[in-house]
Amino acid sequence: MQDDIPFHKEGIYIRDSTLYVIGSRYIAKVSKILSSETRTRILDILSDGPKDLDTLAKEVGQSKANISSQIRLLESIGIVKATYVPGNRGIKKILEAKVKRIIMKVRP
Repeated sequence: MQDDIPFHKEGIYIRDSTLYVIGSRYIAKVSKILSSETRTRILDILSDGPKDLDTLAKEVGQSKANISSQIRLLESIGIVKATYVPGNRGIKKILEAKVKRIIMKVRP
């Protein structure tokens, strides 16, 4: 494991495409967010590479509004990153998975 991850302190940390979740309170928070089939499907699709919001919504088969809501939850725990680039009509939201692996540790 990485030396700069404070395993003595509860929290959520990202290092080298790995999400470290330490402590039961944080495990519960991350588990609750990952318990949605839609959100895990989003992560699965993004594991192939970044996607714009329109493409992601089509691949998941849901509205852009719903996907945006799901993305906000994934962003809240640091798993997904959104960037904005100029599009044909305004700003385009590009989504990217920040992690490929999750490690959970109950006690610090």
